[in-house]
Amino acid sequence: MNLEVSRKKQEVAVDIDLLAALLARLQKDSGEIPWSEGGKTDPWDHIEAAMGLCIGGYINESRRAYEWLKAIQLEDGSWYASYINGKPLDKTRDTNVSTYIAVGVYHHYLITKDTDFLVQMWDTVCAAMEFAISLQAPTGEIYWAKSPKMEIDHMALLTGSSSIYMSLKCSLAIAKILDEKKPAWETAKASLGHALRDGLHLFNITKSRYSMDWFYPVLSGAVTGEQARKRIDQHWKKFAVEGMGIRCVSDRPWVTIAETSELVLALAAMGNFKLAEIVFNWISERTFDDDGSYWCGFTFPDMVIWPEDKITWTNGVVIMAADALYKLSPACNLFSHEFWEKSELV
Repeated sequence: MNLEVSRKKQEVAVDIDLLAALLARLQKDSGEIPWSEGGKTDPWDHIEAAMGLCIGGYINESRRAYEWLKAIQLEDGSWYASYINGKPLDKTRDTNVSTYIAVGVYHHYLITKDTDFLVQMWDTVCAAMEFAISLQAPTGEIYWAKSPKMEIDHMALLTGSSSIYMSLKCSLAIAKILDEKKPAWETAKASLGHALRDGLHLFNITKSRYSMDWFYPVLSGAVTGEQARKRIDQHWKKFAVEGMGIRCVSDRPWVTIAETSELVLALAAMGNFKLAEIVFNWISERTFDDDGSYWCGFTFPDMVIWPEDKITWTNGVVIMAADALYKLSPACNLFSHEFWEKSELV
């Protein structure tokens, strides 16, 4: 790790080294990163933890996480929704879970500039994206999954489709670096972006009580500018608990560190760093006394920590939020709307 990154890390209240070390300690020899010690693994959260590892300087460990995914990818380009000790647990094939590898691989490249790694992972990324695009509706949204019986579930999730939009952006960025042409991906991204901005009726409304449905269209860059600002303002009081963090669900007194950190990423992506830092500071002391890792969440006003597990992906996204705020790594602008506008890939 270079001296400049080390200096910046010392200026941040979050102990990045400590959190990254926790992730490395919980990673299995295979490269798999479970939710917690003895817990399950899902590919999306596994990648979130891998990105935290990479920011923290654990480059080889991060790479092994992606190589594990490459090794277990299914023939249709998907992954199962969850595993435990490397064995399938939930055999649902989720489009969002399957495409997030593009975000992780591009993030790894931004930090390492390792083009050989992109070449190594290209076929894996391609297969994952093709799987999701094959489940895109004519109106742009992407159906969320195939069941274990290989039946398409014709339900679209706003959070999931927003995340897939980010995955399409990153996969196209990888394609550009490798001089690969993917016009079908461009078309899929344009259609999906239109649905996310102007076709909210296409998505399952029962999930609107979840805060991710609120800010994921902004986090992904599908919604930007004045539309993004209005969206954040519109539901702020519904989800934000001043001085504490962001509710996971609007009608439950439960603040989660991951959703709070992801909102920080969304605010930073918009360029609202002042508010992003305020929100990040709300959770700065929500850590376990024994090792400094972050709680998963807590209830209020009684302040009961729940669950008590030390969650890898929660600590991974805390690292990512700190990176977006304090510019710790070359991947700090991964979600920045300005970054993507300047890249001419949006």
